[in-house]
Amino acid sequence: MVKAIRVHELGGPEVLKWEDVEIGEPKEGEIRVKNKAIGLNFIDIYFRKGVYKAPTMPYTPGMEAVGVVTAVGPGLTGRQVGDVVGYGGNPMGSYTEEQILPAEKVVPVPSSIDPIVAASVLLKGMTAQFLVCRCFKVEPGHTVLVHAAAGGVGSLLCQWANALGATVIGTVSTKEKAAQAKEDGCHHVIIYKEEDFVTRVNEITSCKGVEVVYDSVGKDTFQGSLECLKPRGLMVSFWPIVWHNRPCSFASTWSEIAVLDEAFPHAIQHNPG
Repeated sequence: MVKAIRVHELGGPEVLKWEDVEIGEPKEGEIRVKNKAIGLNFIDIYFRKGVYKAPTMPYTPGMEAVGVVTAVGPGLTGRQVGDVVGYGGNPMGSYTEEQILPAEKVVPVPSSIDPIVAASVLLKGMTAQFLVCRCFKVEPGHTVLVHAAAGGVGSLLCQWANALGATVIGTVSTKEKAAQAKEDGCHHVIIYKEEDFVTRVNEITSCKGVEVVYDSVGKDTFQGSLECLKPRGLMVSFWPIVWHNRPCSFASTWSEIAVLDEAFPHAIQHNPG
């Protein structure tokens, strides 16, 4: 038996229960991992509140962890007891002392990387990689706008886009977050509570606009983000929890819109004209 956080009903933090669970031994293609660090993500809250539906009830939350392999399934090669590995995404269930995982879902974590650092960056790092390398390939000379630039994904986006040679504009809500965004690679930081971000982006770009907007906020920034785009620019709205029960009409635009969910199984591109 191991200890795990279990959720038997939807609600606030009070529904998180510390319980004994039986996880068994790894089967073919599986490994057993003793967790050293567990990543916390907003999606865990969405499942707990019922915005997203958990696959079972009760369930163990969590979608990110780093730990040590304590057992391997029959015939498994490529992983061995003692390996430090991490994973981000499915299967859900990382809020536990130990867990069974498909061996193909984990990656090795080098000894030079602290497990706490690795567990805090895997899921958000994969998100950032998809956004700057695959959804829109950021290149030297591009100008990008990142909303919530001091957040988990936002801070990685700023660092990554800067490293790729782009000019990075970030929006934040406070001076403290502005300092963090600046440290993370934003060339221009906009405190949106103090100034209109559309006006400021136009000033920064001399009204040329940006190649891409990365927007994890949603309805409150959507129309303004479209106004910041160059003709044929790309508007990427991700973590669409922000859209639940908040209808917004898609205005006519010469830009592309990509709406992505947290696991990126699909993209909806709107391209009038």
